[in-house]
Amino acid sequence: MSPDAERFHSPLQTLTTRVVMAGVFLGAVIALGLSVAFSWTDSFAGGAGGGEGKLSAAAQEAFQSPPGSCLTWNAPDASDVRKVPCTQSHLFEVTGLADVGAQYNAEAPFPNLDQWQQIAQTKCNADVTPYLGHPLDPYGKLTTNLLRPSADQWADGDRQLRCGLQWAGPGGALQPTTGPAKTQDQSAVWAPGTCLALVGKGVGDPIDCSRPHSYEIIATLDLATQFKDGYPDQDKQDKWLDTECHKAADDYTGKADLSAKKLILGWDLREQESWDAGSTKVNCKVAAPLGDNSGFVAVTGSVKDNAGQPDAAGPPSDNGGGQSSAPPTSTGSR
Repeated sequence: MSPDAERFHSPLQTLTTRVVMAGVFLGAVIALGLSVAFSWTDSFAGGAGGGEGKLSAAAQEAFQSPPGSCLTWNAPDASDVRKVPCTQSHLFEVTGLADVGAQYNAEAPFPNLDQWQQIAQTKCNADVTPYLGHPLDPYGKLTTNLLRPSADQWADGDRQLRCGLQWAGPGGALQPTTGPAKTQDQSAVWAPGTCLALVGKGVGDPIDCSRPHSYEIIATLDLATQFKDGYPDQDKQDKWLDTECHKAADDYTGKADLSAKKLILGWDLREQESWDAGSTKVNCKVAAPLGDNSGFVAVTGSVKDNAGQPDAAGPPSDNGGGQSSAPPTSTGSR
């Protein structure tokens, strides 16, 4: 393993667990809490302004969509939600219907955010594997969410929900996907050239590389092209990616000296559960970890343009390497 990779390994494993995985495992709450909380009859609730307004005919149709329907919108509060073919770019795919009337009677108060999270997990997770025809990658890009009644509809006794799948970025913004969920690669990867925002010391959603950011994605590699006989343990992944990501970095940057820019190369590792769900792709990426491993230094500009380097002075972390797609109790993240 190269010295650069050895320097990058430890802090980014634990660091990314802290700043990214909360978004992965609480994807349903991310959308509900920020901007996407739906009703599907004659009013919209829970948007950025928290108010209600009349839905268009297209939006009403969208909120009544059966399983297999794909929805998209442009407005921050999703008030212009509409059905589109799943072969087109979309933000949500309806996977099933549910009713919580047995658990919440007519006198039950409107659930709070934590309760909606629990409802999404209990009502929407069980049916997703039969819908997909294969397992949902627990560390992949797709997470479950639900369309729910507004507070007024709830007060009128509406207890019907629509479960679905979405891709929420580390900062919570929903990302467009194309194609039915059952045919999508669930690998949690970003296209090369993508930069992820810096939020505090942590990772946010895609942002233009000319703005301060945490990671810049330099390549996507498929572990399955090397490991054809089944899941490779993470040591094997790490050794292969150490070589291949350095090759990719040379190609992407024109053999730029990353260490001279105080940048370090890293990569993802995959868990067995992800592999079993068909998620075999990983990203190679560059970043500038803080010296105390508590987060990232902002980088402005793309390394591809020979411009990207940390905004603040200070050495990067003393350790390095790959990042695993593992739960928060593990040593890695996606």
